[in-house]
This record gives sequence, structure tokens and C-alpha cells, in this order.
Amino acid sequence: MEVTRTAYGTWNGGRFMHYGEPLSDERFISVIRHAYEKGIRSFMTADVYGNGQADELLGNALSVFPRDSFCLIGAIGHDFYTGKREGSKGYPRFTDPKLRSQDQFADYIEMATSKVVARCKTDYLDLLLLHNPDSIGYSSELVWNAMANLKKSGRAKMLGVAPGPANGFTLDVIACFEKFGSQIDWAMIILNPMEKWPGAMVLPAAEKHGVKLITRVVDYGGLFHDDVKNGHKFGAQDHRGFRPAGWVEAGNTKLEQMRHIAEAHKLTMLQLACIWNLSQPAVGCVLPTLIQEVGEGTKSIEQKVQELADLPDIKLSPQESGEIDMIGNNKGCMTLKGGSPSYSGEVVADQWGMNPELSGVAERWGIKPELDLVCTHKS
Repeated sequence: MEVTRTAYGTWNGGRFMHYGEPLSDERFISVIRHAYEKGIRSFMTADVYGNGQADELLGNALSVFPRDSFCLIGAIGHDFYTGKREGSKGYPRFTDPKLRSQDQFADYIEMATSKVVARCKTDYLDLLLLHNPDSIGYSSELVWNAMANLKKSGRAKMLGVAPGPANGFTLDVIACFEKFGSQIDWAMIILNPMEKWPGAMVLPAAEKHGVKLITRVVDYGGLFHDDVKNGHKFGAQDHRGFRPAGWVEAGNTKLEQMRHIAEAHKLTMLQLACIWNLSQPAVGCVLPTLIQEVGEGTKSIEQKVQELADLPDIKLSPQESGEIDMIGNNKGCMTLKGGSPSYSGEVVADQWGMNPELSGVAERWGIKPELDLVCTHKS
């Protein structure tokens, strides 16, 4: 089954990603079934979430529905089987030379995918994503040949790449499209009306290479759900609490400037963000984070699912999209991950410097790394 216009991810509800109010097993499963019953038909999980727990819960939730009635998206990349967790950095990528040699990549990919399929109580994935790759994952023929073998065997009907978790990886994603575009069906990027930069720079390359895009963080850290107001108190472990001071207040100011566009189309603010995303080139699916916020007066996660499921099929005018672009302009707001002119240290899992290949990508796509991929905002 093809990826649908709206999708639900197992990071929702904060159970595995430390934000909002974490859901119990029972409610976690209940919300997934609620999403299906309301018409959402694509569901995504990643094997590293809870070291397989998210896969199992999703499998249990969807097991009551016909397998051919939903699109199942899995992701592999972090080796929690043999690797050791490194605090907030998480588990190492399976491509880490300290874990295995390159001739062992294919065995790992086959093993990890088979375990995801089994935990999800199915025989195949509709889409398999390479999750948060390092520089080797983006560029290795051995990795992508092994991914392609899964497609040939029927374990994965489609293939893709999912950069992250932080923002960036612009040149790396484009280079991956150029090198392996014939094997890549989908990619997942961060994109929303307040974070067009840097994700929008990969849109032309995705369109040229026939790669469709899933966009995540459509809700901009929860603000487009319209229940994170000025002065909102985040939980002690909520990672949004580590964002720069004042981001909620600044974001809500921009939100209010966009509200008249939502009201003109009878949209909620989340729906406006989704419609804006879907109007971008190559974007075929929106996957916002659905958070059960802590505190009184917040929306239930079920209500947020309903808003996503009720997303109308409309288009914004060029004038409306242009106005949103100006309001939400975030260029240069942060230091980016992946290949970057700002980084000169040793290569690590999520950061590396420029090299001739990435410089060539930048030149071909009219990207000026020293201007377009650097933080210009004062801390």
C-alpha cells in the first residue's frame, strides 16, 4: 500500500521521546486504533524506540485490521542489539566501524528488518527507512545494495531515508538522492511553516529524482496544536525545555499572524500547517507529532488525531503561501547537523565537515554553504 496523505508515528504521545504526558500501553494502543478508525491509514515506527517496544505495541494495535488496509512504515539504523547507549546521544549507528566491518552491513540490515517485521506481526513492511544515518549510511553502496535486496525479496515494498533527529543533513540527503535515487522511493524531513529552512532546500532534488517526502515536526514542537501558550510549563524530561528561551512566545506571535489564513479556510492551526506542507514540491505525506500536553486546558491526543484525520483536500493561494513563508522565515536560526561548513572536528555520528563530494552537490544545486547552511542568529 502506498504512503497516504496523513500518517501516525509511534513517537506520538511522548511514550518513547520524553515530551508531554507519556501514554500507558492501553491508551497507546487505543489511540492508534482510534487513528485508523478515523481514516488515517499510514503508521510509522522505529526499532530503536523502546528497543523494539514501539514495534510490538504498533503490531498489537494494528493486528485487528486487515493487513492490506494500512501502510506500515518501519525504520532501522541504531544498533541497540550490540551497541551501548551513549547517554543523550543514544545508540550508535550500525555502520559505526567500532561495531562491524562494512562486509557485515548486509547481515545487520537483514537481521534488523526481520525483527521489525516479526514484532509488527506481519510478513513485510510497505516502506523501510534508513533511520538517522551517519555519513557512511548516506554514501555507502553496500548499505543501499543491502536495502535494495530487501525490496527484491519482498520484505520491504519501498525504501527510503529518514535524516535526523536534529535539523540539517541537507547536502547529505541530496547526495544520497543523486547516488541512490533509483532505489529511494521516500524520504522524511523536518518541515513546517516556522521551519522551512533548511528542509526546503532538498525539495527540488527530491522532485527531480522522483523521491516523495514525508514531513515530520509539522506542528513545530506542539505550537500548531494551539495548546502550548505563553508561559507553558514543560515536564522535567521534556526535550522542548532545552530549546532557546522565548521560543514559545516568539512562535505564538507568528502563529497569531497566520491565524486569519486558517480562519478563512475554516482550518485549525494544525491543519493549516499540514496544508502548507502538502503544497510544497514533492511532499506527499504529513506526520505531525501528536502530544498529550501536561496541564489543564490542553487538547486530548484523541482530539489532535481527529484534526489530522479531518484534514481537507484544499490548496492555499500563492499569496497565502508567500505570506506564511515571510512570517515563518527561520533561515540561519540554528547550527545544523550533517555536512556543514561550520564543523571542523573529527567525523562523529551526526556531524562532519565539508568534503569535495558535498561541495559538488552544493554547486550543482545552487547552495552556498557558507551563506545557506550556517547559523546567523546570535545566541
